[in-house]
Amino acid sequence: MSLPELLSGAAGDEEVVARVPLGGDDLLAVTPTRTLVYRADGLLSDETVEEYSHDAERIAVSTGRRKSKVVFGYGLDGEETLSVPSKRLDDVVHPVLAGVLSARGVTGPGESVERTFRFSELTLVVTDSRLVKHVGSAVWDEEFEEFPYADLTDLDFEEGTVATAVVLAHDGRSERFKAPNESARAVKESLVDAVCSFHGVGSLEELRVTVADDADDAAEEPSSTTDFGEGPDPLSASPAADAEAAAEAERRLETSSDPDRATGSDPATGTDADRRAATDVDRGGADSTGGRGGAGGTAGNANTAGGNAADGNDPLGDEFGTAEPHGSTGAADGSTDRSNAAGATESADPAEPAGASDSADADGFEGSPFESAGVEDDDLAAEVAALRQTVEAQSATIERQSELIERLIEELRQGR
Repeated sequence: MSLPELLSGAAGDEEVVARVPLGGDDLLAVTPTRTLVYRADGLLSDETVEEYSHDAERIAVSTGRRKSKVVFGYGLDGEETLSVPSKRLDDVVHPVLAGVLSARGVTGPGESVERTFRFSELTLVVTDSRLVKHVGSAVWDEEFEEFPYADLTDLDFEEGTVATAVVLAHDGRSERFKAPNESARAVKESLVDAVCSFHGVGSLEELRVTVADDADDAAEEPSSTTDFGEGPDPLSASPAADAEAAAEAERRLETSSDPDRATGSDPATGTDADRRAATDVDRGGADSTGGRGGAGGTAGNANTAGGNAADGNDPLGDEFGTAEPHGSTGAADGSTDRSNAAGATESADPAEPAGASDSADADGFEGSPFESAGVEDDDLAAEVAALRQTVEAQSATIERQSELIERLIEELRQGR
C-alpha cells in the first residue's frame, strides 16, 4: 500500500517499519527515528503531517472514552502530545514504544519487539532477546529493568485467584511480577515462545535439562589455578624465643655426640631416660584427666528459625406484535355477510335499471349530496410524477447532509 504523497515526502529516505490506520484516510507511520501522523483533508483542517521524535526520556498515556493521548517527554525540551482514537491506542503504543526503545539503545540492532502489555502501573515489553519491565504511572522511562534471555536459567508461572505470578530465574536469583488472569495466558505464551526460540528448545522442560547439563559440564572442568607450594615459613614475632629454640637444638646435638653423656646416670635423679619416662607418664596422666574432663562437657544445640513468605494476590428485546381480540374475525365476517345480503336484496329489485349500481359504486358518492370532481386520469398521473420527483430530490439532500454530519463527527473523534 502506497503512502500519501505528503507523508512519503516527510519520511524521506527512512524506512517506514510500521503503519497504523487512525480512521478515514488518517494514518500513523513509524520510522526508526520518528513517528509521523498524516491527517487528510477534512471539514475542519487541511492535509498535514505531524512529527514526534523517538529521542524521548518518557512515554505516558492518557485514556479517554473516545480520544486518548500519547505524551512524549523530552526532559528539559518539554513534552509533545499525540491524540489518537481510543480504540486504536494499543495498536499505536506498540510500534511507538518499540521505536523509542530502539532509538534509546535499550534494544539492539535487528532486535524485534514481539508483544507489549500494559497492566495499570506495569508495562511488559517482550522482544526476541529480552524482557523489558517498567513499573510506574508512565508506560516507560529511564527507571526500567531488562532481563536478557541469555541469563535466564528457568521460567515458571504460579496461578492465583486474581493474578498469575511470573517467576524469572537468572544470575542466581529470582524475579517475580504479576499479571492479571485475563491476560496471563497471552503473557505466558509470548514469553515461553520467545525464550524457547532464543535457546533453541521446544519447551521449558527442555530448557531446564539444557541448563542442568551446562552446569554439570562447568563443574567437571579442571581448575586453572596455579599451585605455588606451601610457601615460605612466616617470620617469627619473638626473637628471644628463636634464640632459646636454637640453644636447645645445640644442646641436643652435643648430647647425641658425647657417648658418656648419652649413657650417664645420676644416683640421685636416675638416668636421663628415666627422667624422660617419668615426665611422659606424668604428662599422659594429665592428658587423660583433661580428656575425661572434656568428655564430660555439655554440648549445645543450635536452633534455626525460618520464615515463610506468603504470596499475596494483587488486585493489578422482547418483540411485541399487535394481536387482534378474540372474535374480531368473526365480527368482520358477520358484517361482510350482512352487507352482501343487503346488496343482494337491492340488486334484486326488478325496477332498477341494469348497470345503475355499478356506476354508483364507481363514483363513491352513492347516497350523498356530493358529486365527482371529474379529474382526468392524465392530470392525476402528472401530479403524482411531480410529487415523486420532489420527494426524491429532498431524500437525496437529506442523505448528503447525513454523510456530512457523520464525517464531521468522525473528524471530531480523531482530534481534528
